[in-house]
Amino acid sequence: MKQIFLPAFLLLLLAACQNAPKNPKEPVDPTAAAKEQQAFLNDSTKWTTVQWMDSVQNFGKVTDGEKVVITFHFKNTGTNPLVIQNVTASCGCTVPAKPEEPIAPGQEGKITAEFNSVGRVGKASKYLNVTCNTKDQVVNLLFEGEVLPKK
Repeated sequence: MKQIFLPAFLLLLLAACQNAPKNPKEPVDPTAAAKEQQAFLNDSTKWTTVQWMDSVQNFGKVTDGEKVVITFHFKNTGTNPLVIQNVTASCGCTVPAKPEEPIAPGQEGKITAEFNSVGRVGKASKYLNVTCNTKDQVVNLLFEGEVLPKK
């Protein structure tokens, strides 16, 4: 009886594993995802408009080694949800963060960036490139300031 039970159990287990739903955290084909995102951005029926309250900011003076968090505020002034698909920084010293959920028409949102001033003594000018579903698709945000040497 034991000799029949074990192979039958293994067959049932194998069948259950093959019919199990796919893991939703499985990696997605990056090429297909990129094509889908680009198609979304190019679809003018999904475009909206956005008003940036502070697209240029000055963080003043900081000492070498300080981290600065800059926040850019915006409002969706269009009729479609605003989707921030990507935010990239012009330099590895800056780490941006974006809203993951679409911003409804009339609602406000923010994008933050943490600037690490280590080894950046002098004037600092950094850009964030925001890719979203607006006519221009890419918006450039600027922050600047000065990094002073440690005393």
